[in-house]
Amino acid sequence: MNIYVGNLPYSATDSQLRDLFGQFGAVSKTNVISDRDTGRSKGFGFVEMESAEDGERAIRELDGNDLDGRNLKVNEARPRE
Repeated sequence: MNIYVGNLPYSATDSQLRDLFGQFGAVSKTNVISDRDTGRSKGFGFVEMESAEDGERAIRELDGNDLDGRNLKVNEARPRE
């Protein structure tokens, strides 16, 4: 299951996302999106979880939760158009 994570603190890292979502099940991939020119985080990322059930639980538990003073926006990622 591919999950969108928005409103991330600009200091967030892939390993921090892996630890956060790892509480709910096996994480196969994390990707904090960064600006091509500056290398600074754009404030969102994606997490791939091996189990859809674990992913849905992570979405329910983490959506709206605080991470370093920012309320996360967590939902199932939509396919790129």
